[in-house]
Amino acid sequence: MKAELLLSERQIFDDRSFAEIRIWRVPKPVAASAHYYKYALAYVVSGVCVLRYDNEAGKGDHRHVGAVETSYLFKTPQALLADFWNDIDEWRSS
Repeated sequence: MKAELLLSERQIFDDRSFAEIRIWRVPKPVAASAHYYKYALAYVVSGVCVLRYDNEAGKGDHRHVGAVETSYLFKTPQALLADFWNDIDEWRSS
């Protein structure tokens, strides 16, 4: 089985910001992750990625807020999306 793309979308907020979301189901967990999903979610403002969630091979589940990287506890794709959208809402309201 190959990776199956579950979600791929771009949401444009205005002329300088957008969110891009990609989630795949994978046949085996990505190195350092314990689930069967690969994901890359990004919020970009004026050409700079200011918020990103991903599970890069070897690093496991983590998120970047500005220049700060922290681990992320992946539960489900739905919870991942909710956390991402909540972080975008916080970023946009500050």
